[in-house]
Amino acid sequence: MRIRVDWRASCSFVGTILKWLAVPLAVPLVVALLYDEPLTPFLAAIITTLVVGFALEHLAAERELGHREAFLMVALTWLAIALMGAIPFVVAGRGAFSHPVNALFESTSGITTTGATVIVDFELHARSIMLWRQLVQWLGGLGILVLATAVLSELGVGGAQLMETETRTRDVHKLTPRIEETARLLSTLYVGLTVLQMVVFYGLHLVGFAPDMTLYDAVAHPLTTVSTSGFSPQPLSIGAFSPAIQWVTIPFMTLGATSFVLLYFLLQGDTARFRRSEEFRFYVSLLVLFSGAVGVVLASDAEFPGSVEEVLRHATFQVVSIMTTTGFATVDFNAWSASAKHLLFVCMFIGGMAGSTTCSIKVLRWLVVLKAFRRDLFTSSHPSVIQPVRLSGEVVSEEAIRDIYAYTLISLCFFAAATVFLVIDTARDGPDIGEFDAMGAAAATFFNIGPAFGIAGPFGSYEPFSNTAKLAMVVLMWVGRIEIIPVLVLLTPSYWRT
Repeated sequence: MRIRVDWRASCSFVGTILKWLAVPLAVPLVVALLYDEPLTPFLAAIITTLVVGFALEHLAAERELGHREAFLMVALTWLAIALMGAIPFVVAGRGAFSHPVNALFESTSGITTTGATVIVDFELHARSIMLWRQLVQWLGGLGILVLATAVLSELGVGGAQLMETETRTRDVHKLTPRIEETARLLSTLYVGLTVLQMVVFYGLHLVGFAPDMTLYDAVAHPLTTVSTSGFSPQPLSIGAFSPAIQWVTIPFMTLGATSFVLLYFLLQGDTARFRRSEEFRFYVSLLVLFSGAVGVVLASDAEFPGSVEEVLRHATFQVVSIMTTTGFATVDFNAWSASAKHLLFVCMFIGGMAGSTTCSIKVLRWLVVLKAFRRDLFTSSHPSVIQPVRLSGEVVSEEAIRDIYAYTLISLCFFAAATVFLVIDTARDGPDIGEFDAMGAAAATFFNIGPAFGIAGPFGSYEPFSNTAKLAMVVLMWVGRIEIIPVLVLLTPSYWRT
């Protein structure tokens, strides 16, 4: 007997999500009205999402989301939103967005909170289009936060087992009795942090510490900070603003990459979980360690002029930005020494905490890998000793450790394959880049970092890459954002039969 996957149910849930995408699309529509800009890009997108959403929603009369249907729903949702999100870019048709592949790249980069851009001339694009670009990243951060704690945790994906162990919370997706309430709770916290940053940014402008921070920028940038995304309507990113704004952005990026489960308990007055959290201590320690290392390198570099404050600010900002996978920039780190750039490259593979909006491999997995490796070294010389791996005092199951080893290995294999592909493609079809730049572009897209090195640097663009390379990077961003497993599950023959 064969039991087929109920793909209609999966597509029906995707339709429901697409239907509601029309609501955030109304925000840039209003901005377009205020600035007397074309309304067609957003009207076309709203009509399309409503029609497609309602059509998909009515594919299934009865909707039951089992494990296999959930895997399909997760994979399709990110693709569908990326396609719908590209409509305003395509219809606007200005600059790089005149080519559909570029529009899809930008939209996918947005919804996956990557921050890699194909824009070359920022002045060509309407404010409403640039705000939609910001908003789609904010939606991506909110989506992955709810998805990681409500859906992927139920499927055992996204480090959920370890997150439950580390936060001493059984069934992370059941912080409240119902998944809907959990999603609402996390969404409220996410919105609250975003609004707080907006108030701080514009408040700094009003008191004279941020003269270039307009109301538009004060709204646009927090949308891509807490979501650890990194798009900016300014070609110089956060470097376009005062040092006060740059310093204030650092803690908000750090919070965006902190476990929202821990933040929730902190707001409840439970500070003990933070104190006991080995993951949080490891996370902060890595931020401090790499910031200090980059700072020392910059201070010893005669070609990097600047005061102690400037060295500390740029080193800390870039390390936090890259490690949290936000991708903002205060300076063109392409001009830094090879040592500093290689330190930033290593940060791309770390990521923030599980249960946050961040991407990459995440510090929780690296912590378990290090603990398990140390345990294995010890038991090699003491074979009769049974020594479990503990995380914040709790025993980590051997199954979870195997899963972490497998995920880390698969991630590195994906990165290596992507690097080889980009090297071959750019040698055949341009642009002319070196191996390190190809490695940076592969890591920046697969781990959803955004800026890389060379032409794809912090003030550069991915537009010069071939359409083939950009489509490949679209796939990398999609697979990396939903943490590989849902896509690999769909590719196994056993998934489609009993």
